[in-house]
Amino acid sequence: MASSGSIPKWQLAILLGAPLAIGLGYLYLRNRLEDPEKKKVSELKAKTTISLDNEENNTKVSESAIDRAMKLKGAGNRAFHAGEYEKAKALYNEAIEACPPDRPIDLATFYQNRSACYEKREMWEQVKEDCTFALKLNEKYVKAFLRRSRAAEKSGDLVMALEDVTYACILESFQDQSSLMNADRILKALGRQHAREALAKRVPIMPSKHFIKTYFSAFSEDPITKIILDDKITGGFAKAKRALDTEDYESIVDACTEELNDPNGKYKNQALLLRATFYLLLGMHEEAQSDLARVIESDAPTKVKVNALIKRASLSTQLENTECCLKDFAQAAQLDPNNSDIYHHRGQVYLLLERMDEATADFAKAVELNPDFSIAYIQKCYADYRHAQINKNVGALSQVRADFERALERFPRCAEAYILYAQVLSDLQEWGRAEALFDAALAVDANNPTLYVHKSLVQLQKNTDFDKAVKLINKAIEIDDKCEFAYETLGTIEVQRGNLRRSLELFEKAISLAKTELDMIHLFSLKDATAAQLKVSERWGLDWTVS
Repeated sequence: MASSGSIPKWQLAILLGAPLAIGLGYLYLRNRLEDPEKKKVSELKAKTTISLDNEENNTKVSESAIDRAMKLKGAGNRAFHAGEYEKAKALYNEAIEACPPDRPIDLATFYQNRSACYEKREMWEQVKEDCTFALKLNEKYVKAFLRRSRAAEKSGDLVMALEDVTYACILESFQDQSSLMNADRILKALGRQHAREALAKRVPIMPSKHFIKTYFSAFSEDPITKIILDDKITGGFAKAKRALDTEDYESIVDACTEELNDPNGKYKNQALLLRATFYLLLGMHEEAQSDLARVIESDAPTKVKVNALIKRASLSTQLENTECCLKDFAQAAQLDPNNSDIYHHRGQVYLLLERMDEATADFAKAVELNPDFSIAYIQKCYADYRHAQINKNVGALSQVRADFERALERFPRCAEAYILYAQVLSDLQEWGRAEALFDAALAVDANNPTLYVHKSLVQLQKNTDFDKAVKLINKAIEIDDKCEFAYETLGTIEVQRGNLRRSLELFEKAISLAKTELDMIHLFSLKDATAAQLKVSERWGLDWTVS
């Protein structure tokens, strides 16, 4: 599981301070079709006109009627709290019938209370109907928004569910943690739904050459890159290996397939592993799983089988199947206990899971087995930093800084060393030193687009310099027009600047380049949030633009 050195996906919006960031729930508002109840409300409001000739008499009747309705509501409330939901519903029915038409707020309460009885019976359509009518009468009724949101979620209407909980969050000024957690949960579910729909129609896109080289560099014991073939050897795998060496990546899958279809092919397991690797890079998960399974179940050499297990484990992480992931790592460790790649990549998984003790132990094991593998060494330093940070261990934090400094001396040509140390210093708000480290990384790896993106984030954190940040990201896109991280970050910046339509285009571009379902869920969340903010600004006349 290669590291691109990017900031964790779900922290980016918060880092940028984007309006209504993920932790606060996204606005996902949409225009609603004309509701049949609208006519009913209009008729009800028409009845509220009182004749001036009979004003005094009508007022007395109204007061008597509302008193009776309130008593019925009180009886209904007592029955509800006693668990007598049918009785409560009947009492609320009477309250609704008794309520005079010039008391819309009270009438809304009676409908909302009756919807609570339906909710207890899991009658979701009736819940939504009563809450909808309550909201026609009282358009800022938080309880009705929240109850209709729950009913919509239960009945599978995630758009309505997110819309309603968002309205509630706005009316509560984003102060109610329960509402915020509901919004976040619904948002992720909707993002997952959108991601799966998009993946079914997705056209595979080959990543940039820099991305592919970075991916392979994360394996110190890769059995394919270590193979040296005689120039006289022909066949599909020989073509694929030469294409890999010359960065002719587009032809690799077909060449591997040629080897597999050749009855005399001698490198079928290696061809399967290489083809699976490129299926992974293309985001073709089912095809990758199939090829990796064939390698794992074969009599392939141990290094080939272990590499396949590592890659399948990493794929399981992307598919949120931690159990299968760790099972594959355990099998790999049993087959080849001295293979540092196993512990390096499992350490990354533990880091993502925030199982810090296991992460630091695995990175330490990887470095012990292969002390000259720079990427494992640097990521061990970063894992140690996260562990010290979580435990608030000041002494350990000082040691981590010293370890990073030694890493820079030992691996001066490793861009990852500068990137991860710079991220640590950014966390500590040491912007000047962080920026200098990114510049040093660019001197080592000038064609790494993510470095320009990271530099842009420093500009935003340091002094909110949007113009300089955008210029840096555009440079990243100029270097690599397939850099998903660049489009995502630029889109988030444009949200912050108030350029919502432009940010929608950028998030859509990032989605087209996403390689995993997790990435797509995250990106759809950003896109949905942006679309919602655009609708809010148009509906309520809000101006998000930063001058």
